[in-house]
Order: sequence, then C-alpha cells, then structure tokens
Amino acid sequence: MIDELSEHLHAHRDPLYLFFHGLFAKHEGIVTQSDFQHAYQTSRMRGNGEDLAGSPAEAILLRVQEGLLRAPMLYLAIREKVARWRYVEVHTEVMECRELSVSEYLATKEHAANGGTDPEGYTLEVDLTPFERGFPKVEHTDQIGRGVEYLNQYLSDRLLERSAAGLRDLSDFLRVHEVNGRPLMVNDSIIGRDDLPEALRNAQAILDGDENADWKRDLARLGFEDGWGDSRERIAESLRLLAGVLENPRPDTLSDFLDRVPMIFNIAIVSPHGFFGQANVLGKPDTGGQVVYILDQVRALEEAMCEDLERQGLDVKPNIVVLSRLIPEAEGTSCDLRVEPIVGTQNARILRVPFRDEHGDTIPHWISRFEIWPYLERFAQEAERELLAELGSRPDFVIGNYSDGNLVATLLSESLGVTQCTIAHALEKTKYAGSDIKWAEQEQDYHFSCQFTADLIAMNTADFIITSTYQEIAGTDQTVGQYESHQSFTLPGLYRVISGIDCFDPKFNIVSPGADPHVFFPYREKSRRPERLVREVEDLVLGDSGEAQTRGSLADPDKRPLFAMSRLDPIKNMASLVRWYAESPAIQERANLLLVGGTLDPEASDDRDERRQIELMHELLSEHALDERVRWIEMQTDRNTVGGLYRFVADRGGAFVQPALFEAFGLTVVEAMASGLPTFATQFGGPLEIIEDGVSGFHIDPTSDEAATEVIERFLARCDEDESEWTRVSDAAIDRIEARYTWKLYADRLLRLSRIYGFWRHLSSLEREETRRYLEMFYALMYRPRAATLLTPGA
Repeated sequence: MIDELSEHLHAHRDPLYLFFHGLFAKHEGIVTQSDFQHAYQTSRMRGNGEDLAGSPAEAILLRVQEGLLRAPMLYLAIREKVARWRYVEVHTEVMECRELSVSEYLATKEHAANGGTDPEGYTLEVDLTPFERGFPKVEHTDQIGRGVEYLNQYLSDRLLERSAAGLRDLSDFLRVHEVNGRPLMVNDSIIGRDDLPEALRNAQAILDGDENADWKRDLARLGFEDGWGDSRERIAESLRLLAGVLENPRPDTLSDFLDRVPMIFNIAIVSPHGFFGQANVLGKPDTGGQVVYILDQVRALEEAMCEDLERQGLDVKPNIVVLSRLIPEAEGTSCDLRVEPIVGTQNARILRVPFRDEHGDTIPHWISRFEIWPYLERFAQEAERELLAELGSRPDFVIGNYSDGNLVATLLSESLGVTQCTIAHALEKTKYAGSDIKWAEQEQDYHFSCQFTADLIAMNTADFIITSTYQEIAGTDQTVGQYESHQSFTLPGLYRVISGIDCFDPKFNIVSPGADPHVFFPYREKSRRPERLVREVEDLVLGDSGEAQTRGSLADPDKRPLFAMSRLDPIKNMASLVRWYAESPAIQERANLLLVGGTLDPEASDDRDERRQIELMHELLSEHALDERVRWIEMQTDRNTVGGLYRFVADRGGAFVQPALFEAFGLTVVEAMASGLPTFATQFGGPLEIIEDGVSGFHIDPTSDEAATEVIERFLARCDEDESEWTRVSDAAIDRIEARYTWKLYADRLLRLSRIYGFWRHLSSLEREETRRYLEMFYALMYRPRAATLLTPGA
C-alpha cells in the first residue's frame, strides 16, 4: 500500500499540496473524520485537482478516519475496509510516506492531544495479539457476526484431524453432563476411545430391534443414560447424529448434535445498574430498554429451555436467575426485595444483592452507572454465594449485560468455571466524542478509565458475544463499529491499546431480540385489544391528564399522530424532533406530535443530562407556541399501556419517529413495527438493519434537520394523496418483524450458541489459560486501582 500511496501522492502533487496546506492552516492537533472529509470536499469545490475525482488517491483520502497534524508531517488513520486499518505518515512537502505501527500512531496521537509535547514516563501497552496465535479467525467481512458457522467448521476439522484425540475429547465432553447429581448422556461404562463407537453400534441395534423389549434398560447397561430424547425415535436420531460426527464430522452434523445435548438447566443473567424491576422503573435514571430486553429474554429462554428439556426426555424444571442490585431506597419500585418472581414464568426470578461500602455497610440509594465501579468486585463475590444458595448448584452459563454486568459475569465465570456470554447493549466509547483521547477531562463525570478497562476485560474473557446487529460489531463502509472502535485506542497517560478486540474473532454472533407478542401485536387484531385499555389510552392522549403528568392538548385530534417515546437522554435526541416539527409547517398541517418520555418536572430528575433535556423541551414548546399541536406525556411504565399507544397511533394512520443520534439496536423500533406503525428511525446504528428503507419504514439522518424533516414530509404527503401508501408500509413493517425479530428465534439461537461455545470452551480451556492470566493481571493492576479512586473524595 505504501508504494502505491507514494505513487498516487506524486501523481497529484499540486492539488494535494494545496489541500494539505489548507488543512494545516485551519486545523491543529487531531482532525476528526468529518473535519478531514469536509476540508477535502471544500478544497475540491474550489477547483483544486479536477483529475483527483475518481482517482486511487481520492479513494484512499475518502477512507481517512482521522488525521494528526504536526507540520509538515500528516499522520493518517485509514480504514481500508470494514475492521481493517492502516496507519501512514505523510511528509506533505516532498510527498513521501511510510507506514506506521499501531503503537507509533497512537504515540503520535498522544503527542497531539498533549499540545505538542510527549507524555512523561512509560506508557503501558495492551496487546492481546500474542495470545491469539493459533486460534481460529473468520477471514471475510461478511462472516463477521456469524462466528458460530465458522467455529462449527473449525471444530469439525479439528475432530477429523485429531482423529483418536478428537474422539477422546468428545467422549470426555459427553461424560461431564449431569443434573441434580445424576449422570446424563454416557456413564463410566464408556471409558476408552474405542468404547464409544462400539457402544453406539450396539445401541442402534437395540433400537432397531424388538419394540417390546426393555430397550431403556439395555441402553443403560451399554452406558447410555437419560438425555438422548423423549422417544425411541428421537433417541435413535440423536445416536445417529453422534455416529455421524464420529465417522465424518461435518459442521451441520456437529451443530445439530450439540444442539441436542442437555447442557442448559440453570442460567444466571447479570444486570447490576439502574432500577431493575417489573413495574414503576422505566424512565428512572439508567433504567430503560435493557430492563425490558432482559425480562423478555428470560421469558423466551425459559419457554425454549422447557421445550428442549422435554424433547431431551428429562423431567427437569429450568432455573433462570437475574442478578441485580438491591436498593433499600427503592423509590416506589420493588428493588428493595431480595427475591422477586418474574411474571409470566414458571421458575425465573430476580435475585438482588446490595452494594456495600468499604466498611461492609449496605449503600441504600441509587448510584449512577458511571459511579458503580468500586462496588462490583464485592458485589460479584456476594452474588456468587447468593446464587449458589438459590440454585443449589452452579449455573450452566452466565450472561452479562452492559459494561458493569459483563465485568461481574467475567468474575463469576472465572470463579465458577462456566461459559460466559457478553451483551454490550451500548458501548459508551462510541457515544461520547473523544471519550478515549480526552478521558482525563471527563473522568470526574464519567470515569471512562474504569468503563473502557472493564469492557476490554469482558470482551476478551467472554466465550461468545452476541450483538443485535452487524453494525454493532463492525459498522458500515462509512461508519466504525462499536466493537471495532475498541480494536486500537489510547487513554493518554494511562495506557494505549495496540490490540484490544478483533472483529474477526468467531466469538461474535448476531442474535436480534424481538418484541413481546402478547403486548406488541398488529393494530388490526381488534379481538385481542381489551376495550378498557383502548379507552384508557384514548383518555391519556386526548382527555384530561388524570394521574399522568402531561403538557399540551390536541386542538385537532383528527390529524395523524407522529409518535415518539424514549427516555430524555441527549443521545435520544427528542428535543430535535420537537424542533423539526416546530420548523415544518408542512408537517404541522398534516400531523400532531405525541411525545412520551421522562418526567415533565426537571427538579424531579436526579440526572443532570435529563434535567437539561426537560428544560429544553419546555423552551421549544413555549417558544413555538405548540401546546395545541403537541401532547407530551410522562414516561409510561406499564407495557400494556405502551402497546396500546402504538395501536392508538396506528388506528389514526400515524407513524413512529425514533430520532436518536445513535441507537445500538432500537427495541422501540421493533415494537412500533410489530404494531403496524410506519417508522422513521436513525440511520446510525441498529435501525439501519431493522428497517428496509422505503419498504418497511424509513431511515433518517438525525444530524441534518432539513434532511430528516424532508423524509417525514414526503411520506405524509404521499399518504394524504393515496391512503394505500400508509397500508403498504404498515403491512411490510409487520412482515419484517415476524420474519426476523421474534423472541422465539432469539431464544432458540442463544441456547444453540451456548452449547456450541460450551463445547469449544471444553476443548480450549488449557489453550486460553495464558489469556486469562494476562487479563487477571490487567484487572488487578489497572482496573482495581482506578475503581478505588472513585471512593476517594474529589477523585
């Protein structure tokens, strides 16, 4: 690449010199992607280098994600393609260049961030590359997020290549399974590597023989215990699958066999921050979609586990425990209850464990997700004891949620020796501009040094990671993925990450959640809609405020409603939607605006960012005199009411708008579409994949008021001209969700992943020991001291 780049630089020397000279004149230090690209386009518009258009040199410049200025030297971070980066130093006077190592580039970035001086002392470098040698990696960008498919191929090849050793590995794996102290699958009668194939042949002969014989007893005598199936036919199928794996291991055969192995009876799900409860919690600080996600996840997983265990021939009730924080000052929620059964399940519950201070005393009040880091290690230790007592045994695997939950899941997984699954929900590094390079400036408010360290540890200890979308991992051709941003970065003065996470690691899998079909169903299914709920929702929107806080009323209730619902976080961008509406006579003519979110009293919020958003919303409504066109209702915590709101809007030919600056997934988008609402949603994040633009909804650019407004105006105008346009998009939205985003699909896939990665963990446990030790050291020497500073006044 370097020789090619040098050639291109010389070929377009004059226009590039003018561009670089203008860049140095206008900027200094670190230049963001948007500033770099804007400067380049401005230079082109001024007529500099017409022959650059479409040239290889321009193709390279358009892939620059960041520039560092140190005249006459220019340092470029070039994203050649998804998750593939190169770093280049360009001498802009002579147009010569050389490639830089990651370490060299990050050191230069630190120099730029430090005002042109080098940081004092030694800088710790975190590099996990040496521990990854010999481990499988996907090869192509279209395989990212489909790691289990690649891993199945790898495991099949490994079993085939290792032959006798592979057979022994598989035999050992089958012998470790038990439930309530009794063995499953095979017992110690099958010991040597030659015993299993012979036992399988004899078992198949028994199953093919006399149906009236006591075949269960004969199978047990051969060494085959319960767990193969609930019928003679299913047991025979399972044994044939195992025989196929032994004779000619293929990816599909191995996957199908592992999916039948009874491995999952108990699951621990970790979510410490916020108010985790089933009622009156949504809209409280740090409490939103993650709570809804986990509760729906639990219900779907339990149902799928019950079906699996029944098919496996086992009369066992699965256990799911959600580990969260006990908050004595529960603010009208159930978060002060130690154990709370989860509604809609047979045997799942929330188990709450308190945070304790350095003296061991329970901390009674809510603590921001940015402040909880000093309490997590002790929480994990106490949660482990409580969990083991609650279950009577260790869980079969543990699922972490968000940075804090993932760190606790790491500690639990390491201590208990169980499979670990990580779910980020959101990685803060991509939400806050410059949060890595400017970490020290934001440390007092956000403590990113703890969060990013926790993220790195959890990402690399996890057996597998599930994401809702491809973008969450590796972005798009134009945008960097959330996980990709953790590949290489620096926290100046603390440490620099040479190789943090690799998007090509087969631990990544896309498992998209769904919407609860009992709550979020198409508006046209009238018979499923309780009349009482229909009246309550109509009164909430059009009638007196009742108990709910509201502002505004709809003078013309017959207009289509544009509906938006979210917590009032700056990233959710609700105030911008109000501004779009206020500044568009065309939208106001055709639609009312219905807002549900937050509290209407800024003094009632403990979150400073939320308070500012509440104040801004009030300012916009007053400034533009919108109180007869906009109805603002405080956040609704009852999900049936929320489902009713979606259908209320659909009944009136309305639409849903999700204007977030970035959305990791977009659960409200799925809910709205499942209800039959045409949906406008941000093009940054998950909605880009959920919505087929122009078919099942519309993508909007929330950073451009004009562009976002135009998309909404155009659709409303088409609907007024032809009502079938609304129906077309509504029907397509429902079809899209039913085909791709259901909790049934989610649960089946997650359980399959847990079995396959559990097998991989069994095979690779010794090979991964070095990585674990390295990360334990990183935890002890970096995370623990950083977290301790939060307990120091003024830190």
